[in-house]
Amino acid sequence: MDVERLSGGRFGPDPQEAFERWDELSGWAATADLAAAKALPFQPEHLGPPVPAPRQVFAVGLNYDEHARESGFVRPAAPLVFTKYPSSLTGPVSTVHLPTDTVDWEVELVVVIGRQAQCVAAHDSWSHVAGLTVGQDLSERTSQHAGPAAQFCLAKSYPGFSPTGPFLVTPDEFDDPEDLTLMCEADGVVLQEGRTSQMIFPVRELIAHLSSVVTLYPGDLIFTGTPAGVGAGRTPPVYLRPGQTLHSRIDGLGEIRQTFTGGA
Repeated sequence: MDVERLSGGRFGPDPQEAFERWDELSGWAATADLAAAKALPFQPEHLGPPVPAPRQVFAVGLNYDEHARESGFVRPAAPLVFTKYPSSLTGPVSTVHLPTDTVDWEVELVVVIGRQAQCVAAHDSWSHVAGLTVGQDLSERTSQHAGPAAQFCLAKSYPGFSPTGPFLVTPDEFDDPEDLTLMCEADGVVLQEGRTSQMIFPVRELIAHLSSVVTLYPGDLIFTGTPAGVGAGRTPPVYLRPGQTLHSRIDGLGEIRQTFTGGA
C-alpha cells in the first residue's frame, strides 16, 4: 500500500525516513483503516532493499556452532563483529557479478533497528527492533583471507554482495522471532538449513553487545550470522558459478533470489 497516500502525506515516500519516525509510523499503522486501502500490485524484482541507505551495517561471524567448526574455529567467547559497506546493498531479486571463482554464500537473518540504542540491556533489546528481513552475506574468500590479517569488510562488500528483502516484518508477527527456519539452495540443491534459535549469541545479546560500544541508529542493519553449509567449509571447497541462481528464504520473511554472472 502507498503509505504516503494513505496517510494523507503525513509520511513521505522515502522508506529510509520511516525509521527516523518508526514509533510514530507504527502508531499510525495500528489505527489506520488498512482494510479500505487499495493494494498496489508489484513484482519482487521491482523492489529495492527495504532499508536502502543505512548509516551502519554490522555483521557477525561464527555465530552458529556448526559453522564455527566447519570453518576451523572454536566457539567464540564474544560476538565477532565486522562491517559490510552500504554500497553493497541490493534488493531481493538481483544479478550479481562474480569478481573471482571463490565467491561463497551465507544466508542470514537481518535485524533492522527502529529506535536509537546505546547501552541497551539484553532484556530490552527487542524494543529497539523495527523488523526482520532476509539477507545474503556473499563473501569473496580469496581476498577475505589474503595478507597477514583477514579482510572481511572489503571481501564481503563487492557490488551486490548484500542483497536483502523482500519485506521487513515487525517482530510481533512471530510467536518467537528468535526461532525461525532459514535456508538457501542453488540449482535445486539445499546448501544451508538451520534455525535462528541455534545462534550462539541471539539477537537480544547482539544488540546489547553492539550498543555497549557504539550507538545504533534507526535504520541500521545487523547481519546476524550464518548456519553451517558454506562452500568454503566443504572438501573440496565449492563456490558459486556463473549462471547459477541462489534462493535464500526465512520462514515468515519470504525469499530473495540472486543470479550470478562473470567469475574468473
